[in-house]
Amino acid sequence: MSIDLSSLGISHATVVRNAPPARLYEDAVRGERAVIVSSGALAVRSGARTGRSPGDKHLVRHPRSEAEVWWGSVNQPIAEDDFLANRQRAVAFLDRGDVVYVEDGFAGWDPATRVKVRVVCSRAYHALFMRTMLIRPTAAELASFGQPDFVIYNAGAAEADPARSPTGSRTAVDLSLERGELVILGTEYAGEMKKGVFTLMHWRLPGRGVLSMHCAANEGLTETGVGSDVALFFGLSGTGKTTLSADPRRRLIGDDEHGWGDAGVFNIEGGCYAKCIRLSPEREPEIFRAIRFGTVLENVVVDESSREIDYDSAAITENTRAAYPIEFIDNAKIPCVAGHPRNVIFLTCDASGVLPPVSRLSRPQAMSHFLSGYTARVAGTEVGVVEPDAAFSACFSAAFLVRDPAVYARLLAERLARHDARAWLVNTGWTGGAYGTGRRIDLGATRRIIDAIHAGRLDGAPTARDPVFGLEGVTRVPGLEDDRFLDPRRAWNDTATWDRSARALAGRFRDNFSRLAAAAGPEIVAAGPG
Repeated sequence: MSIDLSSLGISHATVVRNAPPARLYEDAVRGERAVIVSSGALAVRSGARTGRSPGDKHLVRHPRSEAEVWWGSVNQPIAEDDFLANRQRAVAFLDRGDVVYVEDGFAGWDPATRVKVRVVCSRAYHALFMRTMLIRPTAAELASFGQPDFVIYNAGAAEADPARSPTGSRTAVDLSLERGELVILGTEYAGEMKKGVFTLMHWRLPGRGVLSMHCAANEGLTETGVGSDVALFFGLSGTGKTTLSADPRRRLIGDDEHGWGDAGVFNIEGGCYAKCIRLSPEREPEIFRAIRFGTVLENVVVDESSREIDYDSAAITENTRAAYPIEFIDNAKIPCVAGHPRNVIFLTCDASGVLPPVSRLSRPQAMSHFLSGYTARVAGTEVGVVEPDAAFSACFSAAFLVRDPAVYARLLAERLARHDARAWLVNTGWTGGAYGTGRRIDLGATRRIIDAIHAGRLDGAPTARDPVFGLEGVTRVPGLEDDRFLDPRRAWNDTATWDRSARALAGRFRDNFSRLAAAAGPEIVAAGPG
């Protein structure tokens, strides 16, 4: 199906709109050196950039929105003239090609707030990627799609003009809220498109009283079989959102981006974007089975003769990824909507090895950890990150927030109180020592912790109060034979070293929170580490 793009400045290239996966496979294999692997998935390379480039992300400063934008290192301003120059550069590149691909779809399963998105790109792989990540329209919806609310111009193979960049970079990921446009130059990493849509939704949804969230969500039946048992999993890439939410005994609502409105929770996306480094059918069977025809594999190592994937290899990047439609997960819930959560789980990958594997949070503690968003950035998710690096990301989503973190925190606090949801902190990082000395907490043990939360077995479980962070760490989890690691101080061979490490991390918490304290209020400040 073709479409006229002359209104966007594209009139010479042949336009291919919403092509079926088979056509996009053919074009990617023929023109982009893609490979069809033994499972039927399409393996591609994203070029020099194998992760996001947050330092090259810019937001147009405009009188209509500038007072509500959280300006700083996340939302770096760019003049509208410079944005338009980069836009023209992208459009000219796209128009020079023989073929331009268009993918029309929706962001948001809630009909009242969904956004019509149009992706215009030069690579078949990018079109297939966004076909998986957007909500795919029916034939009737595509025929009546009309004008999009948001347009992505992906000309990643062309460089940006460094003179138009605030940092002099040849990479640009530039967003205009007023025009509803995203321009990508100088990077072919497909995740920039996905996160560009998420950034837009972080702007639009709170403006309509809906909380936008960087979290996974799933749903199980309650013990009575009546109603639903919804859980949210907040966390940055690499903390376990995708893995822990893909549970064969529960229905998957989504693995990464959601909204929480008056009617409940809804997925923003139509697909999943899972890390697949060291993927195995034993550890993550649902994700492993989802890698088949229609799935895009980014930057994996493929054996040239057998076309088998070496999931253990990080020769290209640690950030190997699989993008697949959500219905490829056997127990996905379609449409991806549900009621209000019963449990809200904050996932952190603690590289210091001092936080308990699971803690029951009071309401003020929940807000403190939500605003802090502590974790370790995992290797490969951003350019230059090669090993876990302690970081604080407000609302577990700072890289994509457009408004002040307090806006999202107030929305979450209101919903936790109104729906009486329980909050938990689950550490999927290290125990028995810091990164390099201790060991990563076993995934099987974390799964049993999550199962116990779902079943309500930790609501009244015994706890021990952490002397530094004030956390009520759960000390007994049904199904765990060896529970010594549940007390992080006890898990270390040298408790004096744990004490020093815990105090050092607490100091970093306090330093980070100092800039948020005024908006948070004294009760939430007091709930942080002493």
